[in-house]
Amino acid sequence: MRPGALRRRLYHGDVGMKSNGNYMMTGLHGLDEPLSGNRDYDGRHSEGKTLECIWVEGQRKEHLHWAALLFTNLIVQWAQWIAKIVLGSVSFIARILPLPSNTQSGSNWKLLEPALNPLQEARLRSLQQRLGIPYDGSRLEHQEALKQLWKLAYPDRELPPLKSELWKDMGWQGPDPSTDFRGGGFISLENLIFFAKKYPQSFRRLLHKQDGNRSEWEYPFAVAGINISFMLVQILDLQSGKPSSRAGRRFLELLAEDEMAFDDLYCVTFQMMDAQWLVKRASYMEFNEILKSTRTGLEHELSLESVSRVKDLPAYSLLKR
Repeated sequence: MRPGALRRRLYHGDVGMKSNGNYMMTGLHGLDEPLSGNRDYDGRHSEGKTLECIWVEGQRKEHLHWAALLFTNLIVQWAQWIAKIVLGSVSFIARILPLPSNTQSGSNWKLLEPALNPLQEARLRSLQQRLGIPYDGSRLEHQEALKQLWKLAYPDRELPPLKSELWKDMGWQGPDPSTDFRGGGFISLENLIFFAKKYPQSFRRLLHKQDGNRSEWEYPFAVAGINISFMLVQILDLQSGKPSSRAGRRFLELLAEDEMAFDDLYCVTFQMMDAQWLVKRASYMEFNEILKSTRTGLEHELSLESVSRVKDLPAYSLLKR
């Protein structure tokens, strides 16, 4: 290498930080010699130009890095903004739509407490008051209701005493029907009377087991009716302040359309139970299984979007007046 020539090494700082060009020079005889324009040992006029290109390239890389960093920050900010919107929307939706609890199918499917209009509030309160009345065989009005049921069931037969073996003909388990009301309360007797009055043809056919090929050991009609009342209260979640199960919420819609929706739904459920009984060729020992199957079928029908009245239930068509 000829005297006065420069040997240069370029060091680049970390990408993304301010670039530092540190030039280590040896054999330097004068600072007045420009870094550009020096001829190297082979006489080519290129060294200064190369350094300039390197500097430009470093600047370009630095700009690209900052641009990439800015773009990344924008993406992160956008993602955070979108996440806030989504979470806010979910929170808002959760306040207005029913949300399931941990389990469904075989357990309670709970929803947020529904908002009721004044009409629904009044009708639900009236129904729950009915549910709270136990059957009391010593009360005259309860005795008269039981006698009325007998007259509706057997208009051509003489009314028996309140304790008689003849009550077994209706499907009570013993001679004193009052002992069978423990699970259903007075409303279960009201349900049977309503059924006999509004749908007399279906009531008689179920009472006398006139449809289909029956089992030799049939379910007892009256006791089955009490079980259906009790099951319906559970399905509709009526023992809570405001029904929050899926079926319960739908029932509140039915109640807004019909004050006697519970009694009408009772009749539909009883008819559904008998239909299940015939389809499965069941006998008395399978009664609980049939009740479970009936419950599943009713919950399914109550979940249909097309149902806004009891009459909209597919099983309603089974009832005959």
